[in-house]
Amino acid sequence: KMNAAGSQNGRSHGGNRTAHVTSPSVGNKVTVVLGAQWGDEGKGKVVDLLAQDADIVCRCQGGNNAGHTVVVDSVEYDFHLLPSGIINPKVTAFIGNGVVIHLPGLFEEAEKNVRKGKGVCVCVCVCACALFDFHQAVDGVQEQERQQQAGKNLGTTKKGIGPVYSAKAARSGLRICDLLSDFQQFSERYKNLAWQYKSMYPSLEIDIDGELEKLKAYVERIKPMVRDGVFFMYEALHGSPKKILVEGANAALLDIDFGTYPFVTSSNCTVGGVCTGLGMPPHNVGEVYGVVKAYTTRVGIGAFPSEQSNEIGELLQTRGKEVGVTTGRKRRCGWLDLVLVRYAHMINGFTAIALTKLDILDIFPEIKIGVAYKVDNESIPHFPANQEVLHRVEVQYVILPGWNSDTSAARTFEELPENAQKYVRFIEEHLGVPVKWIGVGKSRESMIQLF
Repeated sequence: KMNAAGSQNGRSHGGNRTAHVTSPSVGNKVTVVLGAQWGDEGKGKVVDLLAQDADIVCRCQGGNNAGHTVVVDSVEYDFHLLPSGIINPKVTAFIGNGVVIHLPGLFEEAEKNVRKGKGVCVCVCVCACALFDFHQAVDGVQEQERQQQAGKNLGTTKKGIGPVYSAKAARSGLRICDLLSDFQQFSERYKNLAWQYKSMYPSLEIDIDGELEKLKAYVERIKPMVRDGVFFMYEALHGSPKKILVEGANAALLDIDFGTYPFVTSSNCTVGGVCTGLGMPPHNVGEVYGVVKAYTTRVGIGAFPSEQSNEIGELLQTRGKEVGVTTGRKRRCGWLDLVLVRYAHMINGFTAIALTKLDILDIFPEIKIGVAYKVDNESIPHFPANQEVLHRVEVQYVILPGWNSDTSAARTFEELPENAQKYVRFIEEHLGVPVKWIGVGKSRESMIQLF
């Protein structure tokens, strides 16, 4: 007889079925928070809300290209590599194998939070790829080359994310476990990788010995934080009841497979990235919350069908203070595009929506919502994968009356103006997903919970 791990479904040689092993227990489920547009939807605030009674908060993909801002008790926190849920001092932060880790960035961010009075327990997966300073330099050089060749760039954050994920896929990346085993071997592989990049980009300057010295100093510092990720997650899922929160970085339309390629990030920021980036089975995924901004924004170039390159776009930009946390670039703005959000829902299967920044729309006499796309005067039933087609789509809008009043003091759904309530209900009905939260301001208190 085999044990549970290699069970033969209890089938004996005589053909009689006697179950020796019952179905394994599913264990705890994780709650997932994902961006439903092009990022910057306010995921940090939703995570902060859910993290108040969480035990573990996880990151499963991306790196320090993420930028989440959370305001608590008038103190503003910026998170890049650490999950924003760590504002709860009782929580354990887990950085999974799907994340690429810039060690100087990790320690600097942890120290910054300690200075703001937030110490935190951080665990890092042993399989996560390390992101080095030269990856960041390579990112800058690649962007320059693209600019020269094509007259346009991808608008990367210059954080080295693309180069390190490329190295991971090419199997030349170095992982945290490599840094912690034999430093001599690690150094050789590090030098090989650095020389590889130098031969590709002659203008690249890398202080190999200086960098290795710094990395050696990090070994003792990172060692106590490192965990076997699969085992860590298995224990968390199958131990005592725990609240586990997974915070997605970036967003659906920036996903390497499903986003507006090539103007995307280098990881899967849709729900599949949760399983591959943490090493856990899909049946442990519980609630999946999609965070949707009440309008649409995008950083950098790429198609943006509902963009308003006019006074409306400028008003959204200034009222919404739409400037990138990581890049400092102004965000492009436009009306809410439900074609995009519906597409994100097809991939992620949102169980509920958090609608953020509704207060930014307070001054508009009428508000448009994109509900369908036409190409060459024909409606298309799906979101176009091809960028050229996406540039040509004509958005079909529904026009709703504005509410012309300040919503920032509302704390219940009933306190919102009637037209604001109608706006929310329209979104729910069009997507077939309930809105669970509505954001009407920056602070923790300005999240209205509906159920």
